[in-house]
Amino acid sequence: MSGEEGWVATVKDEPRSYQPPYDRRSGFNSRTGIYHSLVQLGEHEKIPTRPDLDTTTFVLSQFPHPKEAESRVALIDSATNSRVTYSQLRRSIDLLSAGLHHKLGIRKGDVVFVLSPNSLLYPTICLAVLSVGAVLTTANPLNTESEIAKQVRDSGAKLGIASPEEAHKLFPTGLPTLLTSRPSDDSTRSVEELIDGCDPVEVPKPGLHQSDNAAILYSSGTTTGTSKGVLLTHANFISIMTLLKWSVDVTSSQNDVFLCFIPMFHIYGLAFFALGLFCSGVTTVLMQRFDFQAMLEAIQTHRVNNVPAVPPVILGLVKSNTDGYNLTSLRRVGSGAAPLNREVANGFREKFPWAEIRQGYGLTESCGAATFFVSDEEAKVRSGSCGRLLPSFSAKVVDFETGVAVPFCREGELWLKSPVVMRGYLGNEAATTATVDEDGWLRTGDLCYFDEDGFVYIIDRIKELIKHNGYQVYITMLRRVEDEEAGQIPMAYVVRPAGSELTEDQVIQFVASQVAPYKKVRRVSFISAIPRSAAGKILRKQLVSLNQHQVISKL
Repeated sequence: MSGEEGWVATVKDEPRSYQPPYDRRSGFNSRTGIYHSLVQLGEHEKIPTRPDLDTTTFVLSQFPHPKEAESRVALIDSATNSRVTYSQLRRSIDLLSAGLHHKLGIRKGDVVFVLSPNSLLYPTICLAVLSVGAVLTTANPLNTESEIAKQVRDSGAKLGIASPEEAHKLFPTGLPTLLTSRPSDDSTRSVEELIDGCDPVEVPKPGLHQSDNAAILYSSGTTTGTSKGVLLTHANFISIMTLLKWSVDVTSSQNDVFLCFIPMFHIYGLAFFALGLFCSGVTTVLMQRFDFQAMLEAIQTHRVNNVPAVPPVILGLVKSNTDGYNLTSLRRVGSGAAPLNREVANGFREKFPWAEIRQGYGLTESCGAATFFVSDEEAKVRSGSCGRLLPSFSAKVVDFETGVAVPFCREGELWLKSPVVMRGYLGNEAATTATVDEDGWLRTGDLCYFDEDGFVYIIDRIKELIKHNGYQVYITMLRRVEDEEAGQIPMAYVVRPAGSELTEDQVIQFVASQVAPYKKVRRVSFISAIPRSAAGKILRKQLVSLNQHQVISKL
């Protein structure tokens, strides 16, 4: 830890006007306690600051030249092989914008609720909604009617857009609803009808500014149990798309074919596939819903090069028999939305030595990104890391008990600052104040540390720390159970392979051989599958409920 070992800086004492030099190896400034990105964007790569720029205008300005756009494919439906060129995409956006404004009366500030799985129309819907100045809010099609009704009320939605198979969940809310595709009986208006039936009438400029709200995205609430509306501005989206374009350029991915099975209602899918990648002119193969075999077929059929993924999918690639598929076109697999196990990453490299795998980190509150690996060599050496800070990012590691910023190789809560950081939580000033301080620092709630070279390592959620006999135990792989004497005790949920005779005692003994005594597993529960969200995160609330149900059943 060298001469930095005894150094600390109190967060509140951070100077605001002076930025002293920082260490060029780690990005750490020992005077302010701030880590800086080691990458500075070039003049032509910088985030646009023009106040009157909006998300759709920015995206369309990055489209290929009109002549090239006529033939360059933007989207391919993996199931039907239907294709949309950049020229067709632009025309659809313009026509739907006209329909929303002139026929449905959607105006600046109106909230449009989108409930649909991935489709070729999803990006058109998002960009058209944003172009007329409306605010986008998206929902998981798996949500229940009550969850959807709550989001409709909370967001103040004026119009719903839903796929035919999900529209019944919106009807009870009384929200005027537009279907994505034409119904067989033509009883309900649809996006397709608006696009086909509209003249390319010019839509009056809504007078948007980068500071205006663009989206309300709801967190899963998987950790706290409370779903909050994350307010993202046009500036947030323009910033993250600029960084995504930079990442495509710096990794020479401009001519790659990308595969999208990440749901577009999630910030990961929205920022990447519904908005950002169009700025690089790439082709995206779109899957309506994730299916493992269909994914393998899509990679083989369309010669996919680049797959932004989540840890469960990467684990599937490592564990499953893929011999029947030609996956040699794969150049890179990215991992996000949840931590990637070091062993899984190494297993992927061993099985697919021609493909790179790189982990990143981000939150809905940071538009889905914060860290990134520029090279595969760095990712190989530090497979437990999620990379370095993206350009425009600063960070602090703050001791969550003392409020003091600490240097590298010391653990604390990760705080982030960047143009991509959210405005706040919709209608929840208390939560906003608790999460974003007066200087714009986002408290992520994630426990981490930086190493001497500026690479970030995420350890666990701070709220997921448990106390056992006075010690802190990280429960990335353990679950908590209340115990009268020791407080919370570590518990393991295990999925046994088919035919396995693994016992509770064997699990307890194995973990005991790997960890300190206070981290030992005290109880084991065998379940058929680990519950996960669409983004791949473990649904800890369901595990807690399962344990409570098991306890009650024994009474």
